[in-house]
Formats: sequence, C-alpha cells, structure tokens
Amino acid sequence: MSRTLLLAIDQGTTSTRTILFGADGRARASAQEELPQIYPRPGWVEHDAEEIWRATQATLRTCLARAGARAADIAGIGITNQRETTVIWDRATGRPIHNAIVWQDRRTAPWCQRMKAEIGDDVLGARTGLLFDAYFSGSKIAWLLDSVDGARAAAEAGRLAFGTIDSFLLWRMTGGAVHATDATNASRTMIFDIARQDWDDDLLRAFRIPRALLPEVRDCAGAFGATAPGLLDGAVAIAGIAGDQQAAAIGQACFEPGMVKSTYGTGCFVLMNTGEKFLRSRNRLLSTVAARLSGRTTYALEGSIFVSGAAVQWLRDALRIIQAAPDTEALARSLAGNDGVYMVPAFVGLGAPWWDPDARGAILGLTRDSGIAHIARAALESCVYQTQDLMDAMRGDGMEELQAIRVDGGMAVNDWFAQFLADQLGLPVERPAVTETTALGAACLAGLGTGVYGSTADIAARWRCERRFEPVGDAEARAARHAGWRDAVGRVLTRG
Repeated sequence: MSRTLLLAIDQGTTSTRTILFGADGRARASAQEELPQIYPRPGWVEHDAEEIWRATQATLRTCLARAGARAADIAGIGITNQRETTVIWDRATGRPIHNAIVWQDRRTAPWCQRMKAEIGDDVLGARTGLLFDAYFSGSKIAWLLDSVDGARAAAEAGRLAFGTIDSFLLWRMTGGAVHATDATNASRTMIFDIARQDWDDDLLRAFRIPRALLPEVRDCAGAFGATAPGLLDGAVAIAGIAGDQQAAAIGQACFEPGMVKSTYGTGCFVLMNTGEKFLRSRNRLLSTVAARLSGRTTYALEGSIFVSGAAVQWLRDALRIIQAAPDTEALARSLAGNDGVYMVPAFVGLGAPWWDPDARGAILGLTRDSGIAHIARAALESCVYQTQDLMDAMRGDGMEELQAIRVDGGMAVNDWFAQFLADQLGLPVERPAVTETTALGAACLAGLGTGVYGSTADIAARWRCERRFEPVGDAEARAARHAGWRDAVGRVLTRG
C-alpha cells in the first residue's frame, strides 16, 4: 500500500459514507449507511448526532477492511458534510444537548422574519453574503440556546461548543482535542463575515450567541489534528474540510472564475466560481466562500434548491410508486412529454431565487389520463426547471455565457435526466468519470493538506469527463415548458 491513499468522510443528509481514494482520484473501496430522518413536527427536521458518529466510525472501519488497508497506508483524511446542520455539545462529555437541527428545518422562520425587520437583508448580505432564512445555522444556534434548559448559561460560561457536522466529527475524531471548522462551513452560519474572514461581533450580539461557543475557522486544507487512539489502528492526519457543495466544486475542478457545477443530491446546489471577488447578487442568490487555501479566499455565487433528489426519495418512501430511484428513468422515457403535469417540491418551502419558507409542495395539471409515469417525470423535471431558474438568475448577475455545466450527485447518473437538463438549459452537460465528486473533493483537500497534491492544478489535471450531453430541441419548446413551470410555482408562492 502507498501512503498516497486518501480517506474521505462524506456525511450527508440521508447517509454517511467513507470512500478510500488513490492519488489518481479513483475509488478503491467504500462503505455507506443510511441516516434516519427525525420529523418531530411538520417542517421540523432533526438528526441524531450520536447516530452520525456511530455510522462514521463504522463506515471508516468497514471501508479500510474492504480495501485491506491500515492507518499506516493513509496519507490523510478529508471531511465533507451537510452544511448548516447545527449541533451544540457539552465540552466535558462531548454529548449533544439536543438532536442536530438539519439545514432543511423551518422552525426558525418566524425568528428570521423578526431579525430581517430589525437588521435587514442588505446589512446581513454585505457581511455574510446570505439572506435571513431558517436554512442557515445562526437561527438554529439561537433556538437551541433559548429552548434547551440551561443552555444559554452554560454557553456563556464556555461549557458548550457549537459546530456544523464537520466540527462535531472533528471533535470526536480527535478525542476532543480540536474545536475547529473551515471557512466554507463558517460562511454558511449567518454570523461569519466572509470579507474579513472572522466571526462578526455585531451579529453575535444581535443573535445573542456567545463567541466562546464558536470553533476556530481554518483553511480548507491543512493540519486539523490527528485521529485519537482507538478510532483506527493508528493515528491518521485530518487534513481537509469543506462543506459538501464546495467539496463537490473542488472535486469537479471548478477552480477558474466563471466555472459552474450543479450537484443533485437531497437538494440541488449550483455554484459559480467568482474568483477572489466577493460578488453580491442582484437576484437573491447567495455569496459564499468557495474555498480558502493557503490563506487566500475564493468566492462563489450559489443557488440553493432545498428538494431535488429528496423528491425522488418521496416517491419511493411516501408514495411507494417506485422501488428504487433508477426506476424513474424508464418511467420518464415512457412519455413523449409531460402532458402539462408539473411538480413543485416545496416540501420545506422554496429556496433560491424565491426564498419562500411558507410555500408548500403541489402536483398540478393532473387529468384522468395521468399516471405514475407523469408523477415520476414531473419530479425529475422539477429539478431541471429549478436549475434553469438559478442559471437565469446568474445570467442576471452578469454570468458570461457558459461552454458547459458540470454535474454530479446521485441524479446525475440518470441519462434521461442529464439529457433533459442539457435540452432545457440549452447547454452541454458534462458528467465526470467520478460522480462522487463531493467525497472526491474532500479527498483532494486532504491531499493538498498532506502534500500528495502540490496545487489545485494537479487536481484539475486529473479531472475526466465520462459523458457529454449535447442539447437538442428548439428554444420555443424549451420556453413553453419553463412557462408551465413558472405558472405552477406561482400557484404555491405565499410571497411576491
């Protein structure tokens, strides 16, 4: 075995995975466990952080066993995670004080409206690049401090620690030795000034969040400590951390300004690299940190869609009209068109560019002839139309015309979906040879942090396109389909 092997922990919304990569970017082995979702009330979504930790340990050990590898063979570990999901734990015991509040959770929407009225989106956006929305971590921190008995006093006394999932896993993996996060995850909290690259004291005071609660913010690649005794059969350096969408952009080698990737997982997230320029959107997109490497910050514009692959999961688990996600491809192909049937998957409100937390899902245009195939196709199409809305917003913010868009995530392996995306966007869609780009990005960061890779150019040189989908069809048909979608969205919006 070579010490150039890299371990990636990909802790997502619906599963926890560990993948072992070689320096060539090829996966050697993997292990995965599904993550149960907890729904205490309508619009509330939680995870058991202890279950996440258990699954992380299990998948680490299983992955190494399957590869026949040992700790001594691993150059470094990279962590990527569901962003914004919030955990607060006791520093003495490491135990969470409450279930993790998931990024999809909407319980803090009224709080966000009050803070928006007091502070304003313009002030928040100028510092954090974000909007007041329950999506982000800041409101979740405030809720936990106000709702869990004794939490605020303990936080002010320095007895508690906050983290997104990466920070929680880092704490556990290092045996409580390191309380840190990276700049990409910090940029999703609503309390981090992305221009100054520091926690914002004015926002902390407004949100009543003690600075003592917060992790140290570090570069995405570098020394984050080492695994504690007992986790593996020896110590391994933890050398890279990034939120899942930024990790996917790294795995897609989107290092140059103007490059765009779109990831289709539980949600859909489109990121456009804007270089070292903190670009404010005029169309309600987010400005965020794409990466911070060697002290230099790269920014991105991001469009966040809360439900994409989760809509297919809903077809499987709630409606039970499919047995597995790949079934949707054959169902969609069985129809010549959508026959006017649209799904708006606003199960937890709508994200960019609408930002309507009170919108709810709907299936519209049903007739007596509509069947399972129409609903399955509508679920897939909804992800495409939402992507089109984001791309239109990016064009409105001055995005130059693209040569192609790079896609990844579970839905990207669906050929019908990828082709329809190309057709609807009027752009070539490039699917990489390694579609698990989120995990690959975490491994790449670990490689940068340990010297396996000398630069981002080394990573870009290894990127390969598995298939390129060229657009077909005319602009008139494309516009008619999108007009039907916009009409459907208009029927569920609660805000102008």
